[in-house]
Amino acid sequence: MLKRSFLPPTLLCLSLLLTACSASQERENYADLAQSELDTVSKSKTSEWQTMDNVAPASYLTDLIQDAQLDNLITNALQANPSLQKTQLTLQASLWSIKSQHGDSLPSVEAGFSGSKSEGSDTSYKASLSISWEADLWQKLAQSEQAAAKSLASDEALYQASRDTLVANVIKTWLAITAKQHAIEIEQKRLALLEANEKLILKRFKNGLGTLEEMDESRTSTSQSKADLIEYKEDLAIEIRNLQLYLGETSLPSFVTNAQYPAVSLSLHDFPQQNLQRRPDLKAAYLAIEAADLSTSVAYKDMLPSISLSATLSESAASPSAALFGSPIWSLLAQITQPLYQGGQLKAAAEIAKLETAQAYQDYRDTLLTAVNEVENTLGQERVLSQQVRHITEALASSQKNLKQYEKKYRTGLVELNDLISAQTTAFDLEAQLDDLIYQHLSNRVDLGLALGLGVKS
Repeated sequence: MLKRSFLPPTLLCLSLLLTACSASQERENYADLAQSELDTVSKSKTSEWQTMDNVAPASYLTDLIQDAQLDNLITNALQANPSLQKTQLTLQASLWSIKSQHGDSLPSVEAGFSGSKSEGSDTSYKASLSISWEADLWQKLAQSEQAAAKSLASDEALYQASRDTLVANVIKTWLAITAKQHAIEIEQKRLALLEANEKLILKRFKNGLGTLEEMDESRTSTSQSKADLIEYKEDLAIEIRNLQLYLGETSLPSFVTNAQYPAVSLSLHDFPQQNLQRRPDLKAAYLAIEAADLSTSVAYKDMLPSISLSATLSESAASPSAALFGSPIWSLLAQITQPLYQGGQLKAAAEIAKLETAQAYQDYRDTLLTAVNEVENTLGQERVLSQQVRHITEALASSQKNLKQYEKKYRTGLVELNDLISAQTTAFDLEAQLDDLIYQHLSNRVDLGLALGLGVKS
């Protein structure tokens, strides 16, 4: 039977224990809520997203385009991009931090040796060996380690997301370089024709067949084309500098612009289920919820009693050898500690941890909504751009036929020069528009693959 003097502290400890346990059990299971939301999105969107069945399947972003030069650029970017390398070093430091935290659950061993001398006495030496260990009764230390591991896994997923984004940017910039080169070539052809037209109009004007307005209009078009050509060349230089930035280089070694656009493959039809679970940012957000929930559990268990054990071996002697190899005196200490009052700090820490878990859940919902939005936007663009490419291709074909007819009629004197120039302008405008649409279509397919979490191999 407990003595009366021990009853109040004992009852208080039991009361705090029950309070902490009950509060811990009342927490919302945000991980289950997050999984439920993901399942709901997967069921509602699967049929909507199974719309592309006319292209080849792809499992990774690097499977979208088969090109040796691009593969080499991607490899260099993953190896040398400074931002990515910094993130990787941070992950390595976090891994060592977890290993350090793992030591909290293991016994701690310390050895000591000291010597002292005071006036009128001989030198004395003391050697000691102490072992201490905290019993993890409530799995608090284990859950702290698990929370750190979940946080590390979340950071690793974000690192993977950074890798995916980097590769997507390299591919899109590589495509953009081809697009800018095409724009330059189209504008050079336009400029050559405009300069030829300007000479023809000037000759006609000298012969009294043209007007001053026609000559001024021709010069205006030529100057405008020259200005556009300068802009396109700078746009190409910007894209090359962007690629250098992604590669972590100050120059591109032996880079050759592709003469034609490559084929970009992507198929949703062959995916087993479009549930977005391939996206690393969603994985990271979900792991962050689990890490926060474990931290909340630890915060509540900080209010529970803790048991620590320590053992010490010590020996004092007049010589170092005697102190080290003599007959040491041992002592053993077992201690139970129960937090009673800390100004509400422990309760506040637990409530803050609960709110941080709720915040992590809202972050997950925001990430999920963003993912759905990105997929639907890129799918919408896929449909629109496909139709635009088809229509503009037809328009360009008709325009080129029309231009040939105008050229024949102009040579026979059936149409004016202005009508021929107008037909030429329309053909060049459509050619430039079609090339830009093809680039946008290919770039959008890269974005769609990224939105679906294709990613790159680890």
